[in-house]
Amino acid sequence: MLDEQEPRRMSPQERLHMRQGLAELDETEPRASEAGERRRKILLAAIIICCVVLAIWIGVLAVTLPRYYRAGGWRGAWVGFDVAELGAFVATGWAAWKRRQILIICLVVLATLLCCDAWFDVVLDARTKGFLFSLLSAVLIELPLAAVAILLARRLMRTTNAMLLRSQGVCGPVPSLRKIPLVGVHPDRPLSDVLTEPGQLMTEHPELTAQEPDSGSAAG
Repeated sequence: MLDEQEPRRMSPQERLHMRQGLAELDETEPRASEAGERRRKILLAAIIICCVVLAIWIGVLAVTLPRYYRAGGWRGAWVGFDVAELGAFVATGWAAWKRRQILIICLVVLATLLCCDAWFDVVLDARTKGFLFSLLSAVLIELPLAAVAILLARRLMRTTNAMLLRSQGVCGPVPSLRKIPLVGVHPDRPLSDVLTEPGQLMTEHPELTAQEPDSGSAAG
């Protein structure tokens, strides 16, 4: 049985080799799934169809839409959008306060809403008295906040991947996000592995389950 003091006596290089060996022992060979492969093909086909249809629809709108239009439900549209934006700010603040992984998603959603807000403010206020205010609001407030949200999401993702790589015994600089493979998906396996149920992963690897601290025992 390994003495817990023995790793302390090892050199950093020896501990690195030990972590790599342990990571290889815990790694399981991904299993192919015909149902998963079928879902992958359906998903990719749906994405391709959506891209083609959307591209055609953009062309149709560009040709047929009038340059000016008197819209109905204007108040409801903008109030509803601002309520959604407020909800994104609240969710982002809650996730940051609780330090939850969902913060990454909240930041991306918030950045998307801020960019949409800036775009529609500037475009819809063009050639009106409020154009300058909308432009300054977009350039000085909404777009900078969106950039900060994206940068924070990127940093959190890189930090998460750095911890995962370190747990596997991999040291050195963290690669860029476009070069980091999906977690839990073997590079030699099809994309259908992405659709694996998280519950199945946790069943096969119960050690990955994060246990919430017992409030009663913590209080005691």
